[in-house]
Amino acid sequence: MKIKILFGIAFWTLLLLGACNRDDITFESPSQLLRFSTDTVFCDTVYNQMRSETYAVKVYNNENKDVLIPKIALEGGNSSLYRINVDGKTGTSFQNVALRKKDSLYVFVEIAPVANAPEAIAEDKVVFNTPAGEQKVTLFSVVQDAEYFIQTGDNPVTINENTTWTKDKVKVIFGNLNVAEGKTLTMEKGTKIYFRKNSGMNFMKNSGLTVNGALGEEVIFRGDRSDTKYDTLPANWNGIKMEEGSLLKMNYARVFGGNVGLQLKKNDATINNSIFHTFQNVGIYAIHSSQFTANNVVMNNCGEADLAIASGGTYNLNYCTLANYWNLNPSMSALGIYASNVYQSGDELIAGNPILNVNNSIIYGDIPDMISYSKTEGGSFTANINNSLLKISSNAGFNPIGQNIIKNEDPKFQNYFTQKMNLRVKTDSPARGKGVGTNNVTAIDIAGNPRTGPLTIGAYQ
Repeated sequence: MKIKILFGIAFWTLLLLGACNRDDITFESPSQLLRFSTDTVFCDTVYNQMRSETYAVKVYNNENKDVLIPKIALEGGNSSLYRINVDGKTGTSFQNVALRKKDSLYVFVEIAPVANAPEAIAEDKVVFNTPAGEQKVTLFSVVQDAEYFIQTGDNPVTINENTTWTKDKVKVIFGNLNVAEGKTLTMEKGTKIYFRKNSGMNFMKNSGLTVNGALGEEVIFRGDRSDTKYDTLPANWNGIKMEEGSLLKMNYARVFGGNVGLQLKKNDATINNSIFHTFQNVGIYAIHSSQFTANNVVMNNCGEADLAIASGGTYNLNYCTLANYWNLNPSMSALGIYASNVYQSGDELIAGNPILNVNNSIIYGDIPDMISYSKTEGGSFTANINNSLLKISSNAGFNPIGQNIIKNEDPKFQNYFTQKMNLRVKTDSPARGKGVGTNNVTAIDIAGNPRTGPLTIGAYQ
């Protein structure tokens, strides 16, 4: 028993001595320059009164000795829009920061612009002062002025009057934003609408959305994380819903990065010169639309389908490009068009006979059948396809009718990957020279080029 007690005392004594020795470290001044994981931190675009996400810079001590960094500080001091965190403490300046030999530490960075900050470039530097020399890491971000629509509790924010939005301020939506029954929201060219996670817009019965974008000044709908990596990620926001009797007129919009981009129900919609891409479920979901027309519309990278139509209605596609090369979840269908003659939500059942008219368009992607039809007993689906390129097999379950249907030939897109999405076709594409006729919108393609001479099918001449 005594031997066990003596061994125990010896063990704890050695442990305490070891701990004391580990703490008894002499830090010296650096004799070499520090090394960093990056020399520039590009922060996400931020809006006044909103913090960015946190970014990290890793600082390395390559010397074979423990060093004490005399000072790490923001060059802009207390007036800087940035804040840094060093060794678990947040501020703008830190003294005598210890760094063990052959070790590293993190400096965390975020930007928090003040209220009413004008749109501008926010730049500052993290300065490292050591006897070996002064070193700097540049911090860079864009700050935009913004107007906020913030839902509190279960009640959404509602626009109760006819309203026009302009590009003067970014619109940032938290939660749900409603447009009241019978009212119209107009968005002028260059307007940007950014949605927080799980946020969206709802247009009530007989309301309206008018999007007056222009080439080079498109109206943007996207999640509020504007770092370019989010351009290729879905599910950053919910989507836009339009109820019965509402009216959509959309020209030159870019809608991307959500769950369902646009959901239409028993209403009319005209969409021109617009791009929908990267949605977890569907780019556009149209339910029993009395009249849906898309001219010069580009769609790509949607988990279930670019365009889904349900129940009745007439759907017209003119000079459109519906590509789908979804690769985020292989279990999803990744269709160009999904059609059903019935829509059911809870106890609500709407049946019809949808009519799809496709002219001078491309519907192509990875799977064998880019159009899929699901029907109930006795229903019908009519697909009139003319002067178009379509990927479809003999097992599709329906036969499109029309003239000059090019089946299963690669359209040879310039680049269908979402990161550099360019759905123009190459010079040797089978889509070239196959277009027939234009309307008052499609006489010019989505990029502003006149359609003259041999016409190229799809959204790009």
